[in-house]
Amino acid sequence: MRLRFEVRRSDSPWVDTVWTCTSEQVTAMTSVAGVHWGLVFWEQAGRAYAGITGPETRTDTVPVPEGATFTGIEFAVGTSLRAVPTPVLVDGGIRLPDTTRRTFRLDDARWETPGPDDAEALVDSLVRAGTVVRDPLVTEVLRGHRPDVSGRTVERRFRAATGLTQGAVRQIERARTAAELLAAGEPAADVVAKLDYFDEPHLARALRCYVGRTVRQLREGVGGAIALDLDQRLTS
Repeated sequence: MRLRFEVRRSDSPWVDTVWTCTSEQVTAMTSVAGVHWGLVFWEQAGRAYAGITGPETRTDTVPVPEGATFTGIEFAVGTSLRAVPTPVLVDGGIRLPDTTRRTFRLDDARWETPGPDDAEALVDSLVRAGTVVRDPLVTEVLRGHRPDVSGRTVERRFRAATGLTQGAVRQIERARTAAELLAAGEPAADVVAKLDYFDEPHLARALRCYVGRTVRQLREGVGGAIALDLDQRLTS
């Protein structure tokens, strides 16, 4: 009983990762906080589905369609859908209507349903059509630059583009990295030092809040199915 994840980085500046997943006798999983919005496509019992997923600020237990296969695109932080403000998607999502195995409908247009190798081609088409957009100020901030505007303006634009504060993005990304390091066998004390946590109790609280696992569960690989690739299959 497990979820089989495979995740790869993308060369596209608009995409963070592309992932696939197959559920094998899994009916529920632990969702993990994440900073990206995405498109997800899945098939179950011969029917095709598509949806928009939003950033998640907390962990939860969610149902998994039995015997389903998934392909997902996680978009880069700072990108957004023209028709759906990212803040609306936080801790939620939207099921897209009128989906077939070949096409899906988004922003009043019909698009070809991608496989994992076609994800960037779809995204390029969405960008050219103006369906996916980005705030260049947020991109500048994420690269470590300081725009010539007030801090309040930066934070307002950041929240409008991502649905999250800059602090929330840092905390969530740090907790996910900690989970991956612990699952790979790094001692908790080393993770605390490497990721600049105050101490191990602070690390433990972050893992409970954002990952839904303890240090021991991550190290031993127990706790049930989880929406995180902890087998380190990340490829480029």
